[in-house]
Amino acid sequence: MNLIEKGSLDFLKKLSKNNNREWFNEHKDSYTVALGNITGFATALLSEMNKHDNIETASGKQSLHRIYKDVRFSKDKTPYNTHWSGSFKRATKKLRGGYYFHIQPGNSFFAGGFWGPETNDMKRIRQDIDSNYKDWTKLLTGKTIVNTFGKMIGEQLSSSPGGYAKDHPAIDLLRYKQFLLKHNFTDEEVCSPDFVKNANDVFKKMRPFLNFMSEILTTDENGISLAD
Repeated sequence: MNLIEKGSLDFLKKLSKNNNREWFNEHKDSYTVALGNITGFATALLSEMNKHDNIETASGKQSLHRIYKDVRFSKDKTPYNTHWSGSFKRATKKLRGGYYFHIQPGNSFFAGGFWGPETNDMKRIRQDIDSNYKDWTKLLTGKTIVNTFGKMIGEQLSSSPGGYAKDHPAIDLLRYKQFLLKHNFTDEEVCSPDFVKNANDVFKKMRPFLNFMSEILTTDENGISLAD
């Protein structure tokens, strides 16, 4: 049935209290069982998502992020992440944006959008906000977006970006450096039999936002595709 077992969350709770290599190696069997459970969930979710979107990520297993942390540039030297996570990349140059899932006791969420737009993409996004901010407002205040995700989130500049007036009617949008939607899940929801269905539904409701952004990033001002 590919539901997330309570034991997969319990393992994370124990790991958060014993985040060291000795404990982890002693409980490697529990980790392997939990990892298999999460892999099964990711595989089932990917299968559902490919019914309504085109996903480049080849398998649920390949979507998963490692539990082993890269601590080279971190003040926190604990060796393991205390969450399960993974991401799905949309296929073809015309479908931009990605999906991310994060499973953690008391802090599970599904998110997607544009985490770190490169310079040319950011310029194109801001140009579109400048010209078409009413379309942006209509999308982001739509019933489905608001009821599922609340408001768009992401890092913002402390002041207006270069070339744009501080009193621009869309200054709040122009200040964004990241463009993300996020939906939280309780532990009970994560472990429910309907979680694959509900998680897929969240990502499906995110897709109009991703398609809207894809159009901006792959079409020039004359409507000519840049992705061919």
